[in-house]
Amino acid sequence: MKNDKMKNQYRVNEQIRVKEVRIVGDGGSEVVPTRQALDMARQQGVDLVEISPNANPPVCRLIDYSKFLYQQKKHQKEIKAKQVKVEVKEIRFGPQTDDHDYNFKLKHAKEFLEDGNKVRAYVFFRGRSILFKEQGEVLLLRFANDLEEYAKVEQLPRLEGKKMFLFLAPKKAGVAKKSQQKRDNERREAEAKAAADQQAEENAVANGLLANAKGGEELLKMKSEE
Repeated sequence: MKNDKMKNQYRVNEQIRVKEVRIVGDGGSEVVPTRQALDMARQQGVDLVEISPNANPPVCRLIDYSKFLYQQKKHQKEIKAKQVKVEVKEIRFGPQTDDHDYNFKLKHAKEFLEDGNKVRAYVFFRGRSILFKEQGEVLLLRFANDLEEYAKVEQLPRLEGKKMFLFLAPKKAGVAKKSQQKRDNERREAEAKAAADQQAEENAVANGLLANAKGGEELLKMKSEE
């Protein structure tokens, strides 16, 4: 069925009834009368296949039609294989979610984003809990901030009925931006390491000078005894 549908997409040989066509190939292109193009196809033992009917004149190729359909089918498969199917994963919170539940859901959100999926996080307000909508907004903004390395915000928290939604999309692999907190931590660690290295070097110098001083004292003592 699919093959029949693909066959009907192209006009071939006598189905091409325009006055002239543009023949394209490895050697370039040329505009010739359609009758001449058909004669060229017969001489080469191939088909005249119209590949761009809306061009002026229409563009055709001299190729075996079965081979042409195979190439088109293969090309479509390659395109489909390169397409990444993006799913939207949901994370649900209550307006007063505790830290344990929050961290559990944060972990799952990271996994979803690393797999290339989008995340739709929302806070559900049941009954009078709608009074805590500001608290729900703070929770979602915290969630977005904690996922800064993994995601970009597509939609900030927005209340729709009894739900407040936050939409996150994964960042491209290899370009995840470090959070400010992580950058500060790395800077402090680097400064602490540099300070420790400097202190160790100063201690080594001091110990060397002390050893030299002790050695000098012992040498003077030996000379006085002589």
